[in-house]
Amino acid sequence: MILITGGQRSGKSRYALALAKKISDAGKDRIFLATAQEVDHDLRARIDRHKEDRGTEFTTLEEPLHLAKVIKELKSPTGVIVIDCLTVWVNNLLYYTDRDQAEISQEVNSFLQALLSRPCPVVMVTNEVGSGIMPENTLARRFADELGRINQEIARLSDAVVLMTAGIPLYIKGGQDAGVMDTAF
Repeated sequence: MILITGGQRSGKSRYALALAKKISDAGKDRIFLATAQEVDHDLRARIDRHKEDRGTEFTTLEEPLHLAKVIKELKSPTGVIVIDCLTVWVNNLLYYTDRDQAEISQEVNSFLQALLSRPCPVVMVTNEVGSGIMPENTLARRFADELGRINQEIARLSDAVVLMTAGIPLYIKGGQDAGVMDTAF
């Protein structure tokens, strides 16, 4: 299990795809679990660009909320799952659950349990949102807090954690020991 974090446009998704190709079992499906939904023209363009980057090497499954359910229901032989991205997933949880903490906690706990019994390697993309100025509004602070907690828990469970900066991967946990260091992309 590998967590890739960093700022916006730091190369996280591109690195996740390269890494997934390297670690996936030959002949097995590569699954791309997308959390983003088309809500405006800019996001549509971003989604299209990501699809183009993936090409036909990944089967795309779109799921904005129930990541655990998708992982548990995978039936075909799966070589790797890329989840892109946890940041958007947390946003979706806050939006679609009307910020109900019990419902959010249940979904997060189900996801963590699914990760522990995953059928194959999982590469997850998230954003590092806690390095800037504290947001002035309550919802933005709650979002950063929720994502920060989830990132910490997933990082704790992960075999490797990669911080992307200006397109350069920095392994802050695992790395060579996890068998994933030096992936060219």
